Amino acid sequence: MDTDLFSVRGRTALVTGGATGLGRVCAEALLAAGARVLIASRKAEACEAAARELSAIGPCEGFGGTVATEAGVADLAAETKKRTDALHILVNNAGLTWGHPFPAYPWKAFDRIMAVNVAGLFALTRDLAPMLFTSATADRPSTVINFGSVMGTVTQSETAYAYSASKAAVHHLTRILAAEFAGRQVTVNAIAPGPFPTNMTRFALGDEKGAERGASTVPMRRLGRPEDIAGALLFLAGRGGAYTTGAIVPVDGGLSVAAAPGMFGDNES
Repeated sequence: MDTDLFSVRGRTALVTGGATGLGRVCAEALLAAGARVLIASRKAEACEAAARELSAIGPCEGFGGTVATEAGVADLAAETKKRTDALHILVNNAGLTWGHPFPAYPWKAFDRIMAVNVAGLFALTRDLAPMLFTSATADRPSTVINFGSVMGTVTQSETAYAYSASKAAVHHLTRILAAEFAGRQVTVNAIAPGPFPTNMTRFALGDEKGAERGASTVPMRRLGRPEDIAGALLFLAGRGGAYTTGAIVPVDGGLSVAAAPGMFGDNES
């Protein structure tokens, strides 16, 4: 039995949105497991500063890059190709959300959210796919890991209508690309997090009262922790996940499978 199932030693990874939040968690996990990691985010200086900090763990480079526009994706792909000849792991983490009450939910929210969370994810994967194909072998596939969300599964938007719809699209696009890439020895999976304390959720979970309220809605009665994401990520990126593709991995404490109240009361078997 291979005892090094979660290692990514010798692999090169790109993490979008890798300077903060769950993207930074991913970068740290990959570095600690032996990878060389490139991180990109729309704020170049912040990303470069984060890379300098992360370099204490392993080889990390940070640079500006956005998936919000077609030109931004082209520039990000070109910069990646300048920095590495091989790409084994692509983590599509960059994303946006927009919450607003239903009666006044704006058209521009869908324009912006779908551009970043879906079109940008697709276009970057398309542009970097040749590198992933070239770097893959039957023994050790390359891998794409998309970030979906529990909000793409449950029928509760929390007023984030465009975000929820975009993450459902990410889940389905993950399965489509998994089918298309399987013959090229590239796995495509998604991680679907539940509530984690990040900048994106600060408005709801950023204080003690909010964190307690958020945790109370989760069947396992807690918020997500960095190691919850890191473990799922390293399974999918490591040798242990080499035969897994098209999966939407829920990292949500049971939110996506929480059952409705029983119709017939409390029945004992």
